[in-house]
Amino acid sequence: MPGKNIYSDFSREQLCEEQQKLTEIYGEYKAKNLKLNMTRGVPCKEQLDLSDEMLKIDLGGTGEDIRNYGGLLGTDSSREMFRDLLGAESIDEIMVFGNSSLAVMHDCITRSMLFGVYDGATPWSKLDKVKFLCPVPGYDRHFSICEYLGIEMINIKLNPDGPDMDEVERLVNSDPSVKGIWCVPKYSNPDGITYSDAVIKRLANLSPAADDFRIYCDNAYIAHDITENGDELTDIFAELKKNGKEDLLYMFASTSKITYAGGGICALCAGAKNINYISSKVFIQTIGPDKINQTRHALFLKDKAGIKAHMAKHREILKPKFDAVARGFTQNLGGTNLARWTEPNGGYFISLYVPDGCAKETIALAAGLGVALTPAGSTYPYKKDPDDANIRIAPTFPPVSDLELAIDALCVCVKLAYVRDKLKLI
Repeated sequence: MPGKNIYSDFSREQLCEEQQKLTEIYGEYKAKNLKLNMTRGVPCKEQLDLSDEMLKIDLGGTGEDIRNYGGLLGTDSSREMFRDLLGAESIDEIMVFGNSSLAVMHDCITRSMLFGVYDGATPWSKLDKVKFLCPVPGYDRHFSICEYLGIEMINIKLNPDGPDMDEVERLVNSDPSVKGIWCVPKYSNPDGITYSDAVIKRLANLSPAADDFRIYCDNAYIAHDITENGDELTDIFAELKKNGKEDLLYMFASTSKITYAGGGICALCAGAKNINYISSKVFIQTIGPDKINQTRHALFLKDKAGIKAHMAKHREILKPKFDAVARGFTQNLGGTNLARWTEPNGGYFISLYVPDGCAKETIALAAGLGVALTPAGSTYPYKKDPDDANIRIAPTFPPVSDLELAIDALCVCVKLAYVRDKLKLI
C-alpha cells in the first residue's frame, strides 16, 4: 500500500489498486465491532472526578442566606469569581445563572424577539428580517438557535486570526437588519482559533447601523488551555469601554467544562444598562437561581487563579488525547496531500479538513465501522458546509487507546472516500 504518497498524483491504475487495499483494511476494522463516540465535546470521568471535593465543602460563613428565594443576579461570591475571570470592573456587570450558558444565550435572543434589546426597541419579531453573522466553521448550537427562531444566518470566513473583519465591518456598519455576530474568541469551536489583538480591537470599534446590534461572545474556553503557555486573548470588554461602546457586548461563560457539565454555573457579563434591562425581564421568569450551587463553586474555585490551577489538572488529562489525535493524523495522513488539521493550544476540538466533497462520505464510512462523529455540515449554518470538507473531532471523552484506534480507522475512511470520489471523475 502506498505510504507517504500524494494521492492526487495517482494514476487510475494506482487508484484502483489503492481502493482494493483500503477496502480490505476497512473490512478488518469492521470485524472489530468498534463502538467509539467522538460526536460531542464531553468531559471524561477523570475530569469530572477532579471536582468531587466541591461536594464536601462547608457552605456556611459566606454572609449570604443561600437557602431561600431571591438573589436574582446571583450570589455576590459567584459574581465576584466570574468578574475576576472575565475581567469586568464590577459585579454590577455580572449576572450568574444555572448550569447552561446555552440556555442564557437562547433566552437573550428570544427576549429580543419578544421585547426588543432594550426598553423602547422594536421587538425583532415585528421586523421584516433579522440577520446574524456566523464565523465558520463554528458552533452548531449557536446556529440552531438562529434557525429555530427564523433568524437569517450569513457565513463569515474564519481566518487564522479570527473572523474576516473586512466583511464583518462592511455588513455590520451598513445593514441595519444585522443584529448580532456569534463569537467564540478563544479556542473557537471547532478550529481552536484565538482571535488576534487586531481582530478584537476591530470588533470593539464597530459602528453598527442597527442600534440594537450585539456581539454574542461565547467565552466557553477562556480557561481551557491544553499547553502550559496557552493563547492570550485581548480583553474585548475593556476595548469596548475605551471606545464608549460597552453596551455592544453580551459575554457568556460557564463552569460546565471546569467542574460538572450537568451541574455547573454560568454567567452573563455585560454593561450595567444591559444587565439592568435583562434582569427586569428575568424577574418574570424566576424568583432566583440555585444559590447553593453558586456558593459551592465560589468556595471551591475562588477566583481566576483558582480556576487556572484547577484547569492545570484538566490539562494533564487532555493533552495526551490531543497529542494522540495529532500523532495519528501525522502518521496516517502526513505527506498524502489528503488532509490538514488544526493543533490548538486549548479548547475542546480539532478540525480535520478532507478534500472537498469528501466529508459526508468519510463520516458515513466511519459510522459503518462504529466510529461516531459529528454529522457533516454541523459546523455551518443550516448544516450546509459549502465545501463538504470540515470534520469536527471531539477527543476529550474517549481514553487514549480508543482515540488511537478511532483515528487510525478514520484515516482509512478519509483515504477510501477520496479514492472512490476520484475514480468517479476519471
